[in-house]
Amino acid sequence: MSESASTIRRNELWDEEAHLPPLNRGDHDGNPPGMGLLALLAEDFRVHDRDPFDQGFWAVAVHRFGNWRMGIRPKLLRAPFSLLYKILFKWVEITCGITLPYTVRLGRRVRIWHHGGMILHARSIGDDVHIRQNTTFGLAHRGRERSIPTIGNRVDIGCGACILGAVHVGDDSVIGANAVVIRDVPPGSVAVGIPARVVKRRPEAGEPG
Repeated sequence: MSESASTIRRNELWDEEAHLPPLNRGDHDGNPPGMGLLALLAEDFRVHDRDPFDQGFWAVAVHRFGNWRMGIRPKLLRAPFSLLYKILFKWVEITCGITLPYTVRLGRRVRIWHHGGMILHARSIGDDVHIRQNTTFGLAHRGRERSIPTIGNRVDIGCGACILGAVHVGDDSVIGANAVVIRDVPPGSVAVGIPARVVKRRPEAGEPG
C-alpha cells in the first residue's frame, strides 16, 4: 500500500472511531440489574459446576465485585474495596491468565472454560455466553480504544478465537476455534477461518435442522 493510500485508510479508520459511542467509564455498578452481588455469585458458581477452584469462576467473581464496589458512596468509603479489587484483579491475571476488566458489561450465566491467554476487552458480553482458553477480544488497530467488540447472547466461542475491532457477534452464533473475526457476525451464524467467514446459518427456533 502506498503512503497516500495508507494515509487515506488511516483517516477512514479515525472517522469510524469518531462515530462510535464512548466506552464505559466504570463510574457506576454495571452488574446485571435486579440481582444483588451474592445472588449473582451464587448463579455464577452454579454455572461453573459448583467448583470453588474453577479459575473462570474466580475471574467472573472478581468482575462482579469490581462493579458492586462502585455502588459504594462516597468515594472515601469505597477506597479500601477498590484497593482489594485491584489486588484480586491482578491476582487473577497472574494466576489464571484471564484479563476481564470490570468496565466490560458482563451478562448473566457467562461461562469461562479453562484458563490461560484470555484477554477479554469488550463493550459487552451477553447472557449465557461460553468462552474458551486463549481467546482475545480487543482492538484491531493500535490507538483505536473505542473499537472493541460486542458479544451477543448465547454465543459459543471456541478456543484460540480472536474477535477484534468494533464488530458485533449476533445472538446464538458460534465462533470456531482459532477464528479471527474482524467483521460483524449475523445472529445464528457459524463463523470459522482467518479471517472468519460465515459458513452456515443455524436453524431458527422451531425450524427443522
